[in-house]
Amino acid sequence: MKLYFSPGACSLASHIVLHELGLPHEIVRVDTKAKKTADGGDYLKINAKGYVPALGLDDGGVLTEGPAILQYLADRKPDAGLAPANGTMARYRLQEWLGYVNSEIHKSFSTFFIPGTADAEKAAAGERLAKKFAWLQATIGDGPYLMGDAFTVADAYLYTVLNWTGFVGIDLGQWPGLKAFHARIAERPSVQKAHAAEKAGKSA
Repeated sequence: MKLYFSPGACSLASHIVLHELGLPHEIVRVDTKAKKTADGGDYLKINAKGYVPALGLDDGGVLTEGPAILQYLADRKPDAGLAPANGTMARYRLQEWLGYVNSEIHKSFSTFFIPGTADAEKAAAGERLAKKFAWLQATIGDGPYLMGDAFTVADAYLYTVLNWTGFVGIDLGQWPGLKAFHARIAERPSVQKAHAAEKAGKSA
């Protein structure tokens, strides 16, 4: 498999899961502004949507959209428990979490990354995120993970988007439970391997 990524982007979640599962893979850095891969290739020929992640499959196909990729990877090694079995209520709960992180947390950060966004718009986006973070903290409690005692792909995704608080000037310490969750995930070897590989620009 081949993961197309941009350092610090949401593709980090898929990268973490690849390491968590020990799945053989390559990583290819993408300049999402220029729509070019590290070797100068046209990324739009790989993923016409132009953003990451994209996962090149062994059969030559390409899978896009983070939540779909995360579940696809988890299903490659179901015994690892990163996603409950298909058709179970627990699987629907996982999809519920992935949907929430994707639409309510991930997308709420978009305002901060759009060039030329007015400070007032950023402040309003920050207030919206604060309400969502308060709900998350109340829901997660002492954790340790979104779905209880088991780490899942949803935790990798939430960890990834929580990283962005440091880039946009939001103090995660306002929500001690979330800060503790973030720190707990950061200690996982898979997370550290993914960060190191992205910094080096090559598969670990």
